[in-house]
Amino acid sequence: MNMPSPDSENGSSQSSSPSEHSLLESLVRDMLKEQRAARRWRTFFRIATLGAVLLAVWAAFDISGPSNQVNGRHSALIDIDGTIEAGSSSGSADAVLPALNDAFNDAGSVGVILRMNSPGGSPVQAGIINDEIARLRKLHPQKPLYVVVSDMCASGCYYIAAAADRIYVNQASIVGSIGVLMSSFGFTGLMEKIGVERRLLTAGENKGFLDPFSAQSVQQTAFTKDLLTEIHEQFISVVRKGRGNRLRETPEMFSGLFWTGSKAVTLGLADGIGTVDTVARDMLKAENIIDYSTKEGLSDRVLKKFGAAAGAGAVSFVQTAWFKLR
Repeated sequence: MNMPSPDSENGSSQSSSPSEHSLLESLVRDMLKEQRAARRWRTFFRIATLGAVLLAVWAAFDISGPSNQVNGRHSALIDIDGTIEAGSSSGSADAVLPALNDAFNDAGSVGVILRMNSPGGSPVQAGIINDEIARLRKLHPQKPLYVVVSDMCASGCYYIAAAADRIYVNQASIVGSIGVLMSSFGFTGLMEKIGVERRLLTAGENKGFLDPFSAQSVQQTAFTKDLLTEIHEQFISVVRKGRGNRLRETPEMFSGLFWTGSKAVTLGLADGIGTVDTVARDMLKAENIIDYSTKEGLSDRVLKKFGAAAGAGAVSFVQTAWFKLR
């Protein structure tokens, strides 16, 4: 009987070893991948949970009402900063009216200071705020409302300021611009040069009114001027009503020009030089100041930023997918 030699046995075992080793290595790699994936998912869910908890805490402790609370008598402060327009966090009627009502209705407030810094904006928003100031001043005749201008109070900003009991400025503030404008562009000549034809179909002969790619008729120009004149007259009426006999009218006063704070005092568009602190101390006799301005909450800002980031990510994804598909 021929007995297998040791060499043949060793060769047989060695030939089977590589496949066993590769199987074991494959199993180990798969196990490690699963463990890593499980750890990543656990980490993700922990971070997401922590983020949700932090957002909940921010929302719970986010206070958008009056800040710097003090007891007793105080001066109420409201800020209007930036363009006066719908949707603005500072210059819209939706933001200013609740602050005005809170300030006037607070039993501890002895008066309201409206700190303003704006180049103007919507006559509609300005008119709503002006009307509300007039209403609240009648309801609370014992509480004056003073405007303090920082850098600028022009156009729609002055429309609001005219409702105040008094207006205080800095010597270098810009005040005035009592006028109305409507601007656009016209591209008809350029279109003719480059051979572009405008095809605008309307139902109603004036539906394409102020279309920048169509010629403007004499009738439409006259209509626009009448509209602007009407709004301008409303503006002038508000200023005259608010300022009364303090105005020293000149031919340029309602022409859209603007002046320094010092000149505005001379013209009767303002009453004197002052700041929030001097008005609170000297006029209202209440140095403690509470800010009633409507503030955008921390949670709102975070959510807006998150929404903007998510929107940008979605756009980037769609663009990437589009180029890949092409």
